[in-house]
Amino acid sequence: MCGRFTLTSDIKEMQQRFGAKGNFKFHPAYNIAPSRDIPVVREGESGREIVPCRWGLVPHWSKPDSSYKAINARAETLTKKPFFRDAYRKRRCLIPANGFYEWKRENQHKQPWYFRLRDEDL
Repeated sequence: MCGRFTLTSDIKEMQQRFGAKGNFKFHPAYNIAPSRDIPVVREGESGREIVPCRWGLVPHWSKPDSSYKAINARAETLTKKPFFRDAYRKRRCLIPANGFYEWKRENQHKQPWYFRLRDEDL
């Protein structure tokens, strides 16, 4: 995943799209950064649910105030590296998004490029 994304759909749209229960206040945003609370879809005891989670991963083996934090994983090493391995196996979720940003470095500047589906759907 990228370093910033957008989520302009509301909770009701996410509930319908993913067949999930849950309700909390989330305001659509065009520049969601790591460490923000975001809605995620996960399997709960009574089926799919939408819950707030903080965007980022702190591995179980790090200290609570540790600087070990990550937002991205490489698909090639996801199942092998201890940093991601257990979370991948046991604590997976879906992060709804309407688009994401990637940056292209041009000389001393970074140019953001926005990617989305043509219909701006989830």
